Amino acid sequence: MIILAFFLAHWYLSLFTQTFFQHRYAAHRMFTMGPLTERVFFLLTYATQGSSFMSPRAYALLHRMHHAYSDTAHDPHSPHNSTNAFTMMWKTRTIYQDCVNGTSVAAERFAGDYPVWNSLEEFGNKWYSRVGWAVVYVLFYVNFATAWWQFLLLPIHLSMGAVHGAIVNWAGHKYGYQNFDNNDKSRNSLFFDFLTGGELFQNNHHKLPSRVNFGVKKWELDPSYPVIWTLDKLGIIKLRLVKVAALETAAAQAAAAA
Repeated sequence: MIILAFFLAHWYLSLFTQTFFQHRYAAHRMFTMGPLTERVFFLLTYATQGSSFMSPRAYALLHRMHHAYSDTAHDPHSPHNSTNAFTMMWKTRTIYQDCVNGTSVAAERFAGDYPVWNSLEEFGNKWYSRVGWAVVYVLFYVNFATAWWQFLLLPIHLSMGAVHGAIVNWAGHKYGYQNFDNNDKSRNSLFFDFLTGGELFQNNHHKLPSRVNFGVKKWELDPSYPVIWTLDKLGIIKLRLVKVAALETAAAQAAAAA
């Protein structure tokens, strides 16, 4: 039970910081937060993602490229340009490292307007940081695992961010239904995205990239949105009101067509 609780906590906390801080905040700037709050969420992102920590700056660059070139030859992680999810994510890793190192020419046009903490990002990308977190996970399992098969979960802990990315980018552009014709192959894979915190509403998100709630139809439930809404009401973050009218009109049209 302890191992299962630890696995689920790592899965969903890592997932939330990815969708909240790196995706909706760093890449799309759907809301604002103060400098201190930003540093707190920076640290929380590093702590929850651990061995698979991703630089918010590099993530933002990679994701903006994905939107601009969705499912074309220049998309950094389209399943339609790779034979399987592993080769897709290896390609993604290579481009991500180029973004981290500042050697990606393609990413230059997408630079700016994202959170930066150079020292933490550099440290989080070092091999000894990733190995250190791996040791923490292994020691936890050594102390609390009650069956040999539980150790099979360790590779997922070690590559949690990559696992999330593989699910979202592979399934979200191959399986499911479309509410909008986005001139790409984005799909909504689940009606209630309990698995990836709203990230599998890819078709909705590609149509409405500034909309903080990834669900559009009344039965599409984005579990991250109520948390973000609550943080806004508590004054911890401030949701942007840019393009709200246009977003709500598009959402209403989609709901009416349901």
